[in-house]
Amino acid sequence: MKFTQYLLLALKGCAMGSADVVPGVSGGTIAFISGIYDELIDSIRRFDATALRLLFRGEFAACWRHVNGRFLLPVAGGIGVAIFSLARLMTYLLAHHPIEIWSFFFGLIVASALLVAREVGRWNAAAVASFVAGAVAAWAITVATPAETPDTWWFVMLSGAIAICAMILPGISGAFILLLLGKYQFIMQAVGDFDLPVIAVFLIGAVAGILSFSHLLSWLLKRWHDLTVAVLMGFMVGSLNKVWPWKRTVETFVDGHGEVQPLVETNVLPGTFESASLGDARLWQAAACCAAGFLAIFCIERIAVWVSASKRK
Repeated sequence: MKFTQYLLLALKGCAMGSADVVPGVSGGTIAFISGIYDELIDSIRRFDATALRLLFRGEFAACWRHVNGRFLLPVAGGIGVAIFSLARLMTYLLAHHPIEIWSFFFGLIVASALLVAREVGRWNAAAVASFVAGAVAAWAITVATPAETPDTWWFVMLSGAIAICAMILPGISGAFILLLLGKYQFIMQAVGDFDLPVIAVFLIGAVAGILSFSHLLSWLLKRWHDLTVAVLMGFMVGSLNKVWPWKRTVETFVDGHGEVQPLVETNVLPGTFESASLGDARLWQAAACCAAGFLAIFCIERIAVWVSASKRK
């Protein structure tokens, strides 16, 4: 694999990591958009008994090949870099330019859903029903009210397992799942304070969750590809409810830095947003950012097609 390919995978990982820390945007969506979703799920699934056997035998090179380490390392590295660095930029943009950044995500998800639709070989009644089920499930999650939950080790571990599964599902935000479980602030505080015990327990749950869930998802993609992709597309469309740019805050919470953040929000029309004195709707900026997000997906697709054609030469 060439250096440019490693760099491209790392950048895709960075995009996934940046998305995963934003409640409402899924790293799985970015993986799907960038064309690495199937390989990502299959590579995670390879952490199995065979990998452990090769590892304990000292056959490190064979173990590395088995788990597709050349692919996973740059992607995981990019995710890690984004979570601890680029996430600050995302936080800044969401705080100071929320309408523009949510509009960009809205256009990005609409375009990616259209591209994912092409992956469904045949749109029959079962595929349409699967799409509707996915959309309804994602919409229901986005309108759910966050809960008060314990900070005990077992619930932190369970939160890690559930959130990581959501992070690899297009349209379902792992960060938003943590918010619903009442653990977003707690985990972000632990990361900010570098609280190793809490981080370790959370990561143990995340590893257990992603290894088990990736096997199920990989099996579904191989056995019922069209129906599974239709459900995933439904997740993406249903999540548009969460990334609608104009919102009215109903409830708030205080984050780990003592700042008031929105907890429960309702979507409003741009006109209502302005008439309720919530601020300037910034329609032209929103439209431009939405179009930029929409066009970015098709540019990424063209680049992916070009890279794939170059590999075959």
